[in-house]
Amino acid sequence: MANGKTAVATTTSSPRPEVVISPCAACKILRRRCDENCVLAPYFPPSDPMKFLMAHKVFGASNIIKLLQRIPENQREDAVNSMVYEANARLRDPVYGCAGAICQLQKQVIELQTELAKAQAQILNMNMKSHEITNSADFFPAQMLQYQEICVPQQLCDNLSSSFSDDNELRVADNLEPFWS
Repeated sequence: MANGKTAVATTTSSPRPEVVISPCAACKILRRRCDENCVLAPYFPPSDPMKFLMAHKVFGASNIIKLLQRIPENQREDAVNSMVYEANARLRDPVYGCAGAICQLQKQVIELQTELAKAQAQILNMNMKSHEITNSADFFPAQMLQYQEICVPQQLCDNLSSSFSDDNELRVADNLEPFWS
């Protein structure tokens, strides 16, 4: 049936079967009657009560309902999925939530970019040493600079040089802003 409610036909002694409507997970957890106009029913099916339970623990049922009523209907499913994701992140990491995961992923990206730049610099270094050994006349310094710019962009080199201290340990760049205040 509509709104995420399931209908079950039961046979009784009367000639017509009764239709019993199962409430959505939200109404079941909140112990209230789930009617046809339930805002939560399409997004919290009775088969997945943990989805609502987690969102309810973090945001509260009234805040979820208010949010869903304020946004257009075509964006509600995305909003519910976002709330459930944020609630899961908050339950795993109560202090930082999603921001902690994002920060950790950004740190990993910076480390991988650094590793890539080092590998590209090693390739360039090996190519330059190979040039010295072969002493080829057709490999000019201008071509080396052009090759270096292709392998290791200047902006990345500038960022790398500012990200390393004298003892070659990676430190946090000064230009990164925190995600929370």
